[in-house]
Amino acid sequence: MERLTAEGVDVVRVVYPDLIGTDRARDVLVDHLPSACAHGLAFCRAVYHTSPQGDVVPVAGGLDAGLPDVTVRPDLSTLAVLPWEPGVAACLGEVTDPATGAPAPESPRDLLRRVLASCAEQGLRPIVGPELEYFLLEPASGTPTGWRRSPEATGAVYTAGLRADPDNHLLRTLRHLRDLGIGVITGNHEFDGGQYEINLTHSEALDAADRSFRFKAAVKELARKEGRLATFMAKPFADAGGSGFHLHLSCDDAEGRNAFDDPAGAHGLAAVARHAIAGVIAHAPALAALLNPTINSYKRFGPDTLAPWLIDWGLDNRSAMVRVPPERGAGARLELRLGDASANPYLAVAATLAAALLGIRAGEEPPPPLEGYGYDTSRAALLPTDLSAALNALEADTDLAELLGKDFTDSYLSYKRNEVERFQRHVTDWEFTEYAYHL
Repeated sequence: MERLTAEGVDVVRVVYPDLIGTDRARDVLVDHLPSACAHGLAFCRAVYHTSPQGDVVPVAGGLDAGLPDVTVRPDLSTLAVLPWEPGVAACLGEVTDPATGAPAPESPRDLLRRVLASCAEQGLRPIVGPELEYFLLEPASGTPTGWRRSPEATGAVYTAGLRADPDNHLLRTLRHLRDLGIGVITGNHEFDGGQYEINLTHSEALDAADRSFRFKAAVKELARKEGRLATFMAKPFADAGGSGFHLHLSCDDAEGRNAFDDPAGAHGLAAVARHAIAGVIAHAPALAALLNPTINSYKRFGPDTLAPWLIDWGLDNRSAMVRVPPERGAGARLELRLGDASANPYLAVAATLAAALLGIRAGEEPPPPLEGYGYDTSRAALLPTDLSAALNALEADTDLAELLGKDFTDSYLSYKRNEVERFQRHVTDWEFTEYAYHL
């Protein structure tokens, strides 16, 4: 309290992720920080089951239980001053059940911790490097959504500077994120107009997920300060590509060496790396439910999109679902290109690690790597083509569901199937345009 006060901070924002990765929070005056740490902050547990439109979805433990509380305590080891919000510092919150003191069943951060404990039993310490893309939008009256890309530049992939970013949004964002201390390293304009990518350094899996979560929240907040909207939606425009959430994964062994590297192994990869790839391939349909978690996610997929469409892997091949970059030694790793930017970072990392761990336990080899350009359905199986199919695959994948935990999996399936049901009942603009005049 004395240090924060000396730094001009009088408010601590306690933040935690809900089931879909949205940041939920409460601002605590510094004078009341001891009470928040000792007794916790009460939140309704149903916040985990609340839709983006504010409806409480009937998931077990919420409405049926009378909307009970969870307790959120500040994790002061994650405290950081917000460079763009004078007088405010933020930290992550630890979420527990007040009756038992155990982590809340739906807590994404604790789900990842459980999976990491299983990895530790295998003698592995996962290292993750996240890559996230997003679209920057500005208000636009007369458009169907009220928003347009900012700017509408074309052909500006892998560029930086005023040609693709005339208002220097990227520079301001990079500097603020650097000062926040979440490990940003580079940024550039991406393929479509108004699309940006900012890369985070690699680190231990929980830290990488924490930083990805804070990154997404910070980018959205900074865009709002500019009067704009930053969206990590998978594919916000029909005439543009989608935004990905790629995960670079390796594992250190007990001696701190990269367990994925073996110059004598096939493709320069250790057996544990090949088994991890085999696990991701085997559980890919179920992984889609967590790494591609929305109705919109499946509109990003397809041939010639540089987003996955088939369940395959390749050596330095960006048309494959799993790409093995060319580095070996300390840089040996796999890149899972399946996820889109709407994924909850904790669930994306936890599910990927769980699939890899199952592959390592099974000790199976992956199929031969993809050669040449992908998207040939005669060479590999198709990923789920919609959210319903992915959810069914997750439910059927009992090994993965067991590793993630039955309580979590049941809650997630209930929540997401409600989303599908609501969409199926909704009449879209496309339907009206397609049918109303002629039928």
